[in-house]
Amino acid sequence: MTSAGKATARVFIDGEAGTTGLEIRERLAAESSIEVASIAPEQRKDARARQALMADVDLVVLCLPDAAAVDAVALADGLGNRAPRIVDASTAHRVAEGWVYGFPELDARQADAIRAARHVANPGCYPTGGIALLRPLVDAGILPPDFPITVNAVSGYSGGGKSMIEAYEVSRDAPLFELYGLGLAHKHVPELERYSGLTRRPIFVPSVGNFRQGMLVSVPLHLDMLPGRPSAADIEAALAAHYKGSAQVRVVPAAEHGALGGRLDALALNGSDRLDLYVFSNAEHRQAVLVARLDNLGKGAAGAAVQNIRLMLGL
Repeated sequence: MTSAGKATARVFIDGEAGTTGLEIRERLAAESSIEVASIAPEQRKDARARQALMADVDLVVLCLPDAAAVDAVALADGLGNRAPRIVDASTAHRVAEGWVYGFPELDARQADAIRAARHVANPGCYPTGGIALLRPLVDAGILPPDFPITVNAVSGYSGGGKSMIEAYEVSRDAPLFELYGLGLAHKHVPELERYSGLTRRPIFVPSVGNFRQGMLVSVPLHLDMLPGRPSAADIEAALAAHYKGSAQVRVVPAAEHGALGGRLDALALNGSDRLDLYVFSNAEHRQAVLVARLDNLGKGAAGAAVQNIRLMLGL
């Protein structure tokens, strides 16, 4: 049964024509307990029509720009006791008061918090990888919250929204690779800092490659600068303990790293909702690089949204 007590839950994707909306809709099509309610194309910007549909569904997924997402929440909440539950895939509410962060693997309590929530903020794709690597180490006492951290990441261009997708798919001049966000004020930093458990603002260096989807997020560490001088095996063990039993997050053992030949393909998890974590290291130099690999449209966006939807609807 769904949270609404019905055999089938109704879900409205506000912004279903966008990249994330289309991916969510495709995944929900495989859910026999969910019916996706759509609005006529000519009414997609009609506030009254959208609010009327919101009143007739159990849950709304927002796949909108930030400002439009804020307006959509006001529409939904204006329905009072008929207001649907909300999963917001925008950046607008990820560190907002009253919103639950939609990363079920954050800690032992987060999945239950999502189940009970009225408003859930879907994580950003980059923070998903960074938080997945850092939060278990902070919780385990291996990584001090005020430790200076740098997070480097590369994503396929689909993570950059409509304008970036058009720049890469329409223009013949799109670069093969570029750094961006070099003002060190990327909009994902606040959630990366808060939900990693860090008290010192991390340096975040994003980049984009000339491929549609796929993502690598990496965190370099000097092991001798950490309290207790942990080994790479200690770090791997802490990650493995945190994600034990997880259906979607896997810590890849060091014993399997040799087959990679010292390389990691950013596109290898495309089309899946998995998140793979690695601890690469050099024992002689006491250095490590933590890496998260995911599909930025999977566990980094639509896959995470569907995971949250299933939790909220009791599926």
